[in-house]
Amino acid sequence: MFKVNPYRPGAGLMPTYLAGRDEDIYNIEQMFDALTMNIPTQSVIFSGLRGVGKTVLINKLQKIAEDKDIFCRHIEIEERNDFISQIATCSQAFLRKVSAKEKFKHLIQKPLDAIKALVVSFDPNDNTFSLSLQERELYKSTNLTQSLTDVFTTIGETAYKAETPICFFIDEIQYMRPKELGALIAALHRTNQLGYPVMIIGAGLPKIYKMLSEEKSYSERLFLYKEIGSLTEEQSRKAIEEPAKKFKVSYTDEAVCEIIKITKGYPFFIQQMCQVVFKNTDEKIIQKIHIDNNVGEFFKLLDIGFFKVRYERCSDGEKKFVFAMVKCGELPCTISNIAKNLKKDVTAISTTRAQLINKGIIYPIRYKELDFTVPEFSGFIQRLEEYKQWYEES
Repeated sequence: MFKVNPYRPGAGLMPTYLAGRDEDIYNIEQMFDALTMNIPTQSVIFSGLRGVGKTVLINKLQKIAEDKDIFCRHIEIEERNDFISQIATCSQAFLRKVSAKEKFKHLIQKPLDAIKALVVSFDPNDNTFSLSLQERELYKSTNLTQSLTDVFTTIGETAYKAETPICFFIDEIQYMRPKELGALIAALHRTNQLGYPVMIIGAGLPKIYKMLSEEKSYSERLFLYKEIGSLTEEQSRKAIEEPAKKFKVSYTDEAVCEIIKITKGYPFFIQQMCQVVFKNTDEKIIQKIHIDNNVGEFFKLLDIGFFKVRYERCSDGEKKFVFAMVKCGELPCTISNIAKNLKKDVTAISTTRAQLINKGIIYPIRYKELDFTVPEFSGFIQRLEEYKQWYEES
């Protein structure tokens, strides 16, 4: 029988109560206000592990920006997706909005030409522009950075003159190709230098800091970096209790403390745990016994829907690397200890390490130290029969 449930675990799903992000939201709102005054501002990058609510936060910020009449588009980077086609499509959508006002139509041609040059040169799947062979040769470029900079500066100039600021929300930045990321940083940098109201709010795994600084040294000044982590005890309590209040359901202190202990304050885990408990409990006061009775179902759902999909992306060799990390015990662990557990030289496992980083399964923390991008992934691995067998044999 269907039961209305106020908890919403899922990839980027907005919870009925967003806990612990008030300060971040307030600060970005002030930046949006500056943007609407045609004052260029720093762009923002949020980083954190899977399940901490990065996508939820940038979705919330996009809604706020739209309410302030800032032109917004959400771009999700995927390993198989082409960023250039997405940014070109978003830029064209901005031009359509501006051209709807008669007095701004004359501003369209220059940025449209820049978008054509970008798409013709760097979007292999382009079917956007119907151009003759001669026209395509005219728009051809060999420099991605220059082409993307031309797009950003021309739409930025249009945004300034039309008093319509732009904010691109870019999720999963860690999947961007290095060449595209470098071009994006350079384009945004030049646009900001010219004083145009264009900003980016991005989100990704912790490795994006290193990616950005490796591409352009000045990226540290271009972006405001904010790490998103698990919720504090007080924030976790609100995330647990507030959604249930409209149903006149409450939790005992003991129950709340147990949920926080099990979930370690990770927003996605809290939503998943509370959804299970709420679904299976008909009483108006949820007690610790209700939590204890539903822990098994909670971990089963996590194993199937959150952990397993990532684990199954790994090759056999990558799974052994993951097993060796878990065998280290305390994380993060050093690459030398992982190699020792695999009975191999460090150089022999460097390729596997790079592949797992590219897949977003692990990330480097300090010099030669690694951890999982998914909270509590070690516990999932330890529950696997494959791991138990490997552990005994090794």
